[in-house]
This record gives sequence, structure tokens and C-alpha cells, in this order.
Amino acid sequence: MYIKQTIEQLAPYVPGIQPQMDGRVIKINANENPYPPSPRVKEILSEFDYGQLRYYPDATSQRLRTLIGTHFNLSSGHVFCGNGSDEIIAYLFQICLEEGDSIATPYPTYTLYKTIADIHRVHTEYVPTRDDFSIDIEALINTGAKGIFIANPNAQTGLLLPLAEIEYLLQNYEGLVVIDEAYIDFAPATASAYELVARYPNLVVLRTFSKSHSLCGIRVGFCLAAPMLVDALDKCRDSYNVSHLSQLMAAAAFEDQLYLQKTIKQVVATRERVRETLISLGFEVLPSQANFLLCKPQHHTAGEIYEFLKSKQIYVRYFDAPRLSDQLRISVGTDDEMDVLLEQLIEFLGD
Repeated sequence: MYIKQTIEQLAPYVPGIQPQMDGRVIKINANENPYPPSPRVKEILSEFDYGQLRYYPDATSQRLRTLIGTHFNLSSGHVFCGNGSDEIIAYLFQICLEEGDSIATPYPTYTLYKTIADIHRVHTEYVPTRDDFSIDIEALINTGAKGIFIANPNAQTGLLLPLAEIEYLLQNYEGLVVIDEAYIDFAPATASAYELVARYPNLVVLRTFSKSHSLCGIRVGFCLAAPMLVDALDKCRDSYNVSHLSQLMAAAAFEDQLYLQKTIKQVVATRERVRETLISLGFEVLPSQANFLLCKPQHHTAGEIYEFLKSKQIYVRYFDAPRLSDQLRISVGTDDEMDVLLEQLIEFLGD
């Protein structure tokens, strides 16, 4: 079988460990929401006529696009839905970037950007974040790259790039700007860049149903962009890229904004409580605006703590990578889960 040399040499995206789940496992390594989806999603599943599965889904996810557009005061022509936001990222490379082009992205960040770039033979220029992990917009602009990808709040840090800096970027850069807002619902309500979409045709704002809506398992994402970009995305997408059931469940979750805000409030409250406790235990902890915390232990290595917690069936994320190898990333679980985590950390640090 013939495989391209670039694919043979490709470093694949590596997700966190997916342990076999049982009542003893605490899985806080993949930034999943600790709470179930909206009860309306359960209603969709319980009432669904399985005979409908013999039909193809709506090819354009039009009802979902209309719901999303209305919520953000945009026409449905500004909305594209995908099989997870990762699929949309891949499509953006297809429609906007030629082989040999380059993208710029802060480091550290979501590593899938580079993986997809490598697949499309696009160069990735990592621009180091500052000592405090803040993003250097001027340095990104000065790369001269054809596209800039920014996760906001940033993975793996949880730090939020102020909206004023995003607009500064758009005012001073003509290439493709992708703001990946996978975690934006856990940040202040005014943090999103969606209102800039109508003014800047080179802006794409990515969203996902995986995090705040607790729907990792159905793989639905969307983006807000100029109709010209949406039309181009529609030309490249698979014929029926979002399944019928996924469209129904995503729409049900999106309509239940009260439940969404309730669970976000719970996650944020737990995040802040755990951050304060970790600091009291001697960790350096960044002020996250996402549903996770990046923290640096002072008296033990991150690897040692990671292995100890894994032995207790508590799974957090450890990155053996530059600027992250001394850190642990801890997703926010339920209060009970986080209490167990903190108890185990106290036991380990006390030894």
C-alpha cells in the first residue's frame, strides 16, 4: 500500500488517556464537562423514531444553523456546522491555504492545528507565549503567515486574550484569523469575538458542543464567518457531514440556555475553589477562564504527581513537552471528584 511520505512522518495528535470507566475512576484529563447534557437531549433520544435513520440527514443542518444565527444576531448564512470543530479546522485548510503556505499560532496551544497543517503540507510557525504565557499579537503578525490560529481561552493555559487585542489583530492583519472559542462559555459573557464577524471578512470564530454543552460524544461544532467563507466550506464538506440525531441533540441542547448557564456557573465556582486550594498547597496556578487549570507543583515534579494520581485511578493531563513538562492540567470535575483529588494531593504532598 502506498502512503505519502509526509503521512508516514506525521506526528499524530495524541489525546489524553481514555481509561475504562467504572465507579472508581476519576477522569479529569480531557476537559470534558462533569455534568450531563441538557435533559432535553435525553427527551430527544427517548422519543426518537429509529425508523427515521433510513433517511439521510439535512445536508446543511439548516435548523441548527438558523438557531445559532438567531442567538448570535447573525443570519444563518454566517453559520457552518461540522462533525466537531476539528472537521471545520481541516476544511479551513482546504479552502484557504495552499501547499507551502504557513500558519502562525501561539505556543503552547491546541496541537491539532499543527497536525492538520502537516497533513496539508502547510508550515506551522509556533510563536512562544511570554513568560507569563500571555499571547504576543505583534509577534504573530510579524511572522507574515497566511493564517493565524488562536485558541481563546488558550489550550493548554486557560488564559483569555482580551477582545481588544483580537480586534487589534484584525485591524492590522489581512490573512485568515481563526479564533477557536471551544472554552469561551466558561469565560465572561463579553469575551467572545462573535460580534466582530460581521465587520471582518477574514475572521472565523469556532465553537463546539463538546465542552459547555456536555456533548463530546456526538461530535458537533460550528463556526461563525462571512457568508463567502461559509459558501466555500459548504463546497468542501462531506455530503451529509452531521448526522440526523446529532443535529437534533445539538439543537435541543442549544435551546436550553437556562441549563447551560446553570452548569457553567457550577463549573466556574468549582474551578475557583480548587484553584485557591491548589495555591494553598504550594502550586502555581494560572488564572484560567476555561474548564481546566494549569498548575505547577513546587516540591515534586509534575510527572511524579501524575503517576501517583494515576495509581489512585485519578487521571489528569501531563504533557512531556517544552514549557509544559513541569505542569499538570486538571479538568474541572464535580465537587465530589475534586474533593477526592485534593485529598489525594494532600496525602502525597504530606509524605
